[in-house]
Amino acid sequence: MIRMTYRIETPGDVEAMAAKIASDQSTGTFVPVPGETEELKARVAARVVAIRHLGSSDCPSWPEEAGEAKRFNRAEADIDFPLDAVGTDLSALMTIAIGGVYSIKGMTGIRVIGMRLPPEFAAAHPGPQFGVAGSRRLTGVEKRPIIGTIVKPALGLRPEETAELVGDLISSGVDFIKDDEKLMSPAYSPLKERIAAIMPRILDHEQKTGKKVMYAFGISHTDPDEMLRNHDLVVKAGGNAGVVNINSIGMGGVAFLRKRSGIVLHAHRNGWDILTRHGGLGMEFSVWQQFWRLIGVDQFQINGIRVKYWEPDESFVKSFKAVSTPLFSERDCPLPVVGSGQWGGQAPQTYARTDGSTDLLYLCGGGIVSHPGGAGAGVRAVRQAWEAAVAGIPLADYAKDHPELAQSLEKFSGGKGA
Repeated sequence: MIRMTYRIETPGDVEAMAAKIASDQSTGTFVPVPGETEELKARVAARVVAIRHLGSSDCPSWPEEAGEAKRFNRAEADIDFPLDAVGTDLSALMTIAIGGVYSIKGMTGIRVIGMRLPPEFAAAHPGPQFGVAGSRRLTGVEKRPIIGTIVKPALGLRPEETAELVGDLISSGVDFIKDDEKLMSPAYSPLKERIAAIMPRILDHEQKTGKKVMYAFGISHTDPDEMLRNHDLVVKAGGNAGVVNINSIGMGGVAFLRKRSGIVLHAHRNGWDILTRHGGLGMEFSVWQQFWRLIGVDQFQINGIRVKYWEPDESFVKSFKAVSTPLFSERDCPLPVVGSGQWGGQAPQTYARTDGSTDLLYLCGGGIVSHPGGAGAGVRAVRQAWEAAVAGIPLADYAKDHPELAQSLEKFSGGKGA
């Protein structure tokens, strides 16, 4: 069985609404039809297996569906879908168990909050090719977070201008650099020219120091064939990572690429907020991320502590736990990417809220490149902050003997942010 959990909100009867979801999303008939036998229902019909009542609400998630009602009943409903009815195709799972539930009449809100898949899904999908272990191996980083940064300005830099900035970042000691998710192959910076300008600097630095900085190029494209050509340009030039905007290219696009990929797939989740920002609608990240992990992304951006966007810290903690918890084995865990307004100041809380994990990519933009001492000092300051966090030493105390961290605290602390 595939177990889905829905948080239902309705002015009517919650049990009746859960039963309607189970019926509509499996056998799917509104009136008795020829062929709808009891044997067929027993074989493929979804079943409500549990209802957990929650407190009612006086504020409907969909006000236009409220009518004259003033109170709205809420409950969590577990519904089991037979594997025989869905199979292991992820598009079928999305269509049957998720896609149609939002159109059912009689609800003022519904949110998909849980999904538990049987082991047949593990055998049917490749999962990450590199994941945590592969990302560490390719960056040469062990026993600490991988420290990364982003090329800024996000848009506008020409290939040689980008390469100049990347050259400074490489010499800073950073482990990972990425194109901003908005940068793919615009006319002023075609991907082919950007790769040709950047990769020689990456490879030259590797030859001189033995350290190959991982650079993730923006390879997303609506046309899977064009995206694969972008992938091949990276591989041919000696690169080992690409940014994929998973919501934009879709499950089919990611699956097409994963089957042919030789590089780390760094998943950016832009557009995710459309699906989740209203607490009574959409779905939880813990559900959504399972699709992309099964398809095979290697690194997964999940925001961080005290981000510059809307997401609260608790949401980040739940997202981190979701991607770090095996679906079927540790091999299906991508590397969590902590980003959005990060600098060393969030390291202690990040370390504490993730139960002492350093298996993450800590992605800082301004927190590195805007450091008063330059990008190199910015990288050292972030590393120092993590050293202090792991050792349990307050940042202010550690900064007394670490000038880069002291400068970082002076510039970014007190709500000034990065």
